[in-house]
Amino acid sequence: MPDTTALKGTDAPATAVDAPPATDAGPAPGKPRSLWSDAWHDLRRNPLFIISMVLILLLAVMAIFPSLFTSASPRDANLAEHYLQHPKWGNFFAPDWLGYDVQGRSIYARVVYGARASITVGVVVTLAVTVTGLVIGMLAGYFGGWIDTILSRITDVFFGVPFIVGAMVILTSFEERSVWVVILSMAFLGWTSIARVARGSVITIKQADYVVAAKALGASTTRILTRHILPNAIAPVIVVATIALGGYIAAEATLSFLGIGLAEPTVSWGIDVSAAKDQLRNAPYVLVIPSVMVSITVLSFLMFGDAVRNALDPKMR
Repeated sequence: MPDTTALKGTDAPATAVDAPPATDAGPAPGKPRSLWSDAWHDLRRNPLFIISMVLILLLAVMAIFPSLFTSASPRDANLAEHYLQHPKWGNFFAPDWLGYDVQGRSIYARVVYGARASITVGVVVTLAVTVTGLVIGMLAGYFGGWIDTILSRITDVFFGVPFIVGAMVILTSFEERSVWVVILSMAFLGWTSIARVARGSVITIKQADYVVAAKALGASTTRILTRHILPNAIAPVIVVATIALGGYIAAEATLSFLGIGLAEPTVSWGIDVSAAKDQLRNAPYVLVIPSVMVSITVLSFLMFGDAVRNALDPKMR
């Protein structure tokens, strides 16, 4: 019978018994995605988000660099030669491509340059109301008590004022209605919805274990609000803000159409719609073209807001 003890010190290859067991589990799972990375993962695969982002980027480039789209001036008027001249659809991107308005100005040039005022008003108003509503909602939801009572009643007062009517009252008190006057009047009234959403989110989050632990460890109120509550409460606020952005663009066009929003010499789609309302029968394109631009812009931001809501809201998955 052979002596097997002599084999113990050899370098013989390991048998199947000595080898580690094989597994079909594949690579080890990576680090779990956060809410934002998970949302971005879903957004990249959402056709609604891709289409809206393409349109928004195109409108943003048009607003920032209008000279890339046309060399004509939106204020150059020639009544003698271009009064209500019909569009020349085959001459794409030329000044006469979309025709001329009642002042003999290129409609195409005014469409391109009008994007700046409308998008500026919508974006800046959204940023202003988001910051204001977020601060007020966080303070009311976190501290509670008499602070919550006072801030909530102030929010209710502003919420009870019809947005368009309130903006009309404010704007009629100014002789010159520039872009910034319109922005301030709309931001003064538009923060209430975001404040309510932020307050409800903070009330829920402040009872979480990590917030209670931070208080027990002696973290300051500022640190708790900025490091623990804000990152977890901002998702529903972003959803409301992105959807509301399109509404603010439509509100600016409505106010300008009524003659109490932006005024000449500012180039705005709402101003052009207001100036063309009497030409619906004679030259409907003068009214339709800027109206379509307002609709496309509002629709783009609404689609973007819906896509963001679907990505950030677990109930929509």
